[in-house]
Amino acid sequence: MKRRLLLTAGAATAALALTGCAGPQVGDYATEKPVLDLRQYFNGTLDAYGVFTDRSGQVVRRFTVVMRCTWNGDEGVLDEDFTYSDGTTQKRIWRLKHEGNGRYTGRADDVVGVAEGQTAGNAFRWGYTLALPVDGRVWNVQFDDWMYLLDERVMLNKAVMSKFGIRLGEVTLSFVRRSS
Repeated sequence: MKRRLLLTAGAATAALALTGCAGPQVGDYATEKPVLDLRQYFNGTLDAYGVFTDRSGQVVRRFTVVMRCTWNGDEGVLDEDFTYSDGTTQKRIWRLKHEGNGRYTGRADDVVGVAEGQTAGNAFRWGYTLALPVDGRVWNVQFDDWMYLLDERVMLNKAVMSKFGIRLGEVTLSFVRRSS
């Protein structure tokens, strides 16, 4: 009897552990409001403010971004100008495509392959590999990028960066749409 109880408890614990590893899915946010329409939100000029933290949680880089966003039907361009706290600058131009049913694909010069994402409710989950220059070398780093629309002007973004499944750090930023 004790053995059966221990086996049952062990199986239940294993099932809970596996469920916990699965993490949230974008569909978990399907009923959240306000509903995020990327084509509407990323249209016009936005400002973003962010930090990169290492695995220990220490802030290692701060940055701001000015984004000029336009859409022509289901195809969008997000023209991003980054300014880092050390004075360096960077440009990234995303070319997005709405594939229907809240699904999006995207490309940028420093993105390896195609980025893929899905919206549901107020959330957007975006996955891609970024060719990231680090100390004179380029690392292909995976991003698990989550965005949450708070209201018509503000969206929060949290991205976990990893390589070979090892968490390297996080990028946290807020987007603010400029008033028209």
